[in-house]
Amino acid sequence: MKKIQINSFEDYRQQYQESINNPEEFWGGIAENFNWHKKWDQVLDWNFDEPKVEWFKGARLNITENMLDRHLNTLGDKKAIIWEPNEPGHSPKTYTYQELYDAVCEFANALKSQGVQKGDRVCLYLPMIPQLAIAVLACARIGAIHSVVFAGFSASALADRIQDAEAKMVITSDGLRRGVKEVPLKSVVDEALENCSSVERVIVFSCLNWNIDMQEKRDIWWNDAIRNQAGPCPATSMDAEDMLFILYTSGSTGKPKGVVHSCAGYMVYTAYSFQNVYQYQPEDIYWCTADIGWITGHSYILYGPLLSGATSIMFEGIPTYPDAGRFWEIVAKYKVNQFLTAPTAIRSLMGAGDEHVEKHDLSSLKVIGSVGEPINAEAWHWYHDKVGRGQCAVVDNWWQTETGGIMISGLGNFSPQKPTYAGYPLPGIQPVLLNQDGTEIEEADVEGYLCIKAPWPSILRTTYGDHERCRVTYFSHYKGYYFTGDGAKRDADGMFRIIGRIDDVINVSGHRFGTAEIENAINEHEQVVESAVVGYPHPIKGQSIYAFVVCDDEIPEEEKARIEIKEVVAKQIGKIALPEKIQFVSGLPKTRSGKIMRRILRKVAEGDVSSLGDTSTLLDPAVVDEIVQKAL
Repeated sequence: MKKIQINSFEDYRQQYQESINNPEEFWGGIAENFNWHKKWDQVLDWNFDEPKVEWFKGARLNITENMLDRHLNTLGDKKAIIWEPNEPGHSPKTYTYQELYDAVCEFANALKSQGVQKGDRVCLYLPMIPQLAIAVLACARIGAIHSVVFAGFSASALADRIQDAEAKMVITSDGLRRGVKEVPLKSVVDEALENCSSVERVIVFSCLNWNIDMQEKRDIWWNDAIRNQAGPCPATSMDAEDMLFILYTSGSTGKPKGVVHSCAGYMVYTAYSFQNVYQYQPEDIYWCTADIGWITGHSYILYGPLLSGATSIMFEGIPTYPDAGRFWEIVAKYKVNQFLTAPTAIRSLMGAGDEHVEKHDLSSLKVIGSVGEPINAEAWHWYHDKVGRGQCAVVDNWWQTETGGIMISGLGNFSPQKPTYAGYPLPGIQPVLLNQDGTEIEEADVEGYLCIKAPWPSILRTTYGDHERCRVTYFSHYKGYYFTGDGAKRDADGMFRIIGRIDDVINVSGHRFGTAEIENAINEHEQVVESAVVGYPHPIKGQSIYAFVVCDDEIPEEEKARIEIKEVVAKQIGKIALPEKIQFVSGLPKTRSGKIMRRILRKVAEGDVSSLGDTSTLLDPAVVDEIVQKAL
């Protein structure tokens, strides 16, 4: 058995070298820390051509036994989850490991009584309430594959995900309250299910005590489902490579990709990365502010912390409700030791004024993290100086839905820190920079395409129902490498700085949207002929969406049309994907082969029209002049 936790930077260097020289021995030693029904026959079997990656081949386990059962004798009375509600005056809810085990078993039994079996897909569309965590783990307990959809997506976007996964059940609530905003989740589900024939049952949790429509024979209240279901639920034995969950992420085409993660490798890596990046100690209180609808919430609210026997905070609300001191009030209230949030939140709270931070006691903090997008230098320094009081390590971690866990980051207080640099690769991660022709760049202080040259335990296994899409998206650009889609820079010391996306993906407040996905939504408007969207810098969100729209006739009331287009996008995807700016144009800059020159549109969106480059190859160069004139 190999100890999980790194205890110095020298220890990191040694473990890193071991993990590269002999990955099977290294990860086999880490995996010995967990409980298995059957040990593996082979630690790793892989190729990036098909691609096919298998970790702990032949092993059997259930991940929830490692999150719950194995802690009960020693940590049964320890707090597993602390739930902080949206309203500051409402009572929080705490689950010990024993109480969480009981609740998960109860709901797992309820799922089985409703006909859910191993391998069935279950869609979760819930607020950030304890029932979301319970439902996720109950699915994993019985071998059902959970697919959590962020409760901000529209009925159309929800339907797309349900259809793609062919989900048998949806678990939702009557509604949610986030800040002052209310969303009727059950109504959204009802609309989505008009086009989803695979769904047989809907379980509804009463979150706000609303009167809602319940469809006879299909819908059942959560409390009715769990009635008489108390008692242990035997954990289903899973193969190491059985699917654990599907999580949808936007790509450069319109259809969301169902990223698939499997049981064993994901378990080993999320626990390992959590304990080392945050240097978690047994008595610490840890808080990740993400939503479980995204991968950060999966890996670093639920799986990583609970596998490690940690106390993890779940927060229902937003950072600015009822005021911009809410995060810091919660940190002080629970004496939080490790805190993880997104650069968007940091920039927003920085702009609200230092007084919101300074009036709260944040002395308990030891490590503060940033995730979702590269953090700019100004926000890094404010976070370090004001929130961390100049004494906390800032761990700026880079990873993706597809990677399952943190790939490049500082390790608590052990690693050197450099503003805007994510840091060093974790053990087992082999990042390289490639130039355009696929040659590895060895020099320092250069930029290149960030790729990974060998598998790690939590790498995605496929895109659900379409393995060819997985191969083409991630493994076909450069033979023998996983292609991240990000550009990066490596300094002389080997630290990595992530520059951002190099494909047609826009990162808004840490949420990735494919340009085609938004364009398809805009094009649903009856007057729109075609559109092109690009990202441009935003002081709070990191990037915002700029839409160039061609209509079939002159628009008499442009502002009215903009409102209508935004309504269509909200309906098709959700308000989180709304364009910040919509510019009506007579045409788009296209090459003679019909390809849209997004490079030019990005320059226009950024306000940099002095160097648009050669436009002579365009089908109609005059279009560019018109676009520039209208944008000024």
